[in-house]
Amino acid sequence: MPFVAVNPATEEVLDEYPAHGPAEIEAALSTSAKAFEQWRHTSFAERSVVMNRAAELLEGEVPVIAQLLTSEMGKTFAAAKGEVAKCAMTMRYYAEHAEELLAEEVITSPASRSGVRYEPLGAVLAVMPWNFPLWQVIRFAAPSLMAGNVGVLKHSANVPGTADFLEQLFRRAGFMDGVFTNLFVEHDAIAKIIADERIAAVTLTGSERAGRSIGAVAGQNLKKCVMELGGSDAFIVASSADLSHTVPLAVTARIQNNGQSCIAAKRFIVVASKADEFISSFVEQMGAAAVGDPMDSATTVGPLVSSAQRDLLDAQVQDGLAKGATARTGGQKMEGTGFYYPPTVLTDVPSNSRAGSEELFGPVAVVRVVSNLEEAITVANETPWGLGGSIWASDDNEIEQAFSGIAAGMVYANAIVASSPELPFGGIKNSGYGRELSSQGIHEFVNAKTFFVA
Repeated sequence: MPFVAVNPATEEVLDEYPAHGPAEIEAALSTSAKAFEQWRHTSFAERSVVMNRAAELLEGEVPVIAQLLTSEMGKTFAAAKGEVAKCAMTMRYYAEHAEELLAEEVITSPASRSGVRYEPLGAVLAVMPWNFPLWQVIRFAAPSLMAGNVGVLKHSANVPGTADFLEQLFRRAGFMDGVFTNLFVEHDAIAKIIADERIAAVTLTGSERAGRSIGAVAGQNLKKCVMELGGSDAFIVASSADLSHTVPLAVTARIQNNGQSCIAAKRFIVVASKADEFISSFVEQMGAAAVGDPMDSATTVGPLVSSAQRDLLDAQVQDGLAKGATARTGGQKMEGTGFYYPPTVLTDVPSNSRAGSEELFGPVAVVRVVSNLEEAITVANETPWGLGGSIWASDDNEIEQAFSGIAAGMVYANAIVASSPELPFGGIKNSGYGRELSSQGIHEFVNAKTFFVA
């Protein structure tokens, strides 16, 4: 079956891309393996030249690329331009820093000389999602390619134009054929590709279900993997929070990328002393967020990626309402063309409802009032996920209490949880394992080879 791109704002078919068959998959893996044998022996300086060139291409084509992202998955044009710029910045970061991050380490031992050197593994299969269709790929590709690996991309079926663009981007920048390859393949072909001896490792950003499936296949074939899965991040409002600063960022944290982000704040846990003021202002500002054409500069919330995603979100909300939750704003899917859902705030959400126990991938916030910070941290840790979380407080003791107490891979104070090339990105519990970005990320897909001279 072809891969079909549908504009979620207009419901129009944008383009179709034919799926790759067995012969094309075989040819791609063969080319990738041959490319690795050459690419692994290039110098960091050589890799940096083409990586910086790819960044230049992104920087020179921001509006065109951003329009592609918006048309395929519905993020606002402003957000799409920011995503493109972030990708270029991250490529430049690894072009500049990869050599020092992977420098040979000398370790004192009984040997006359000993230590660790870092060498590439081979072809890394990347199974990537649609919500940040450029960024999710680049944050894997920039460090991995700079480390001397080659990449094979299996992108989400609803962003085929972006997938094709990425392969062409690396070719245009001067990377040799096979260093970065896109495959249009169905999910049922992934297991066979992972099992292929020419694939050295796997990285996945996606759902918990996808993580369990791909992780099982990788384990059966003894392949290293990194999993960045779902999240239901807590946004804790402590007694010392400055609400004039906190509330606008709470809105942004929930509706960024149309609410479709693994690290978006989804559960707003507020101490009782701040609850009335926070809820009142939060509901007002969420209700005022402009929903509409993602290409319009006045829009802050575009459509969800598909009708299926919108219907899933609405089913979760309706289940919560049926079991006693209250919609302070929103709460019903919007009629008309496009897969739109209004910014929604739910209170008094039963923990046994879908809205109270599942990840909400859209602009729906669940607010819970607690007595104090200790209870807030307990509530934050009640979910099976542990990706990120944030604490909003002006008191250093409250900040430290949250840093120590929240069970997550990332905790931010007075800032929205985000990713940047300097810091490790990833979670614990059902949010996955391994890290992307930073020194930790580039070390995930290298062989830490011990050397010892007697």
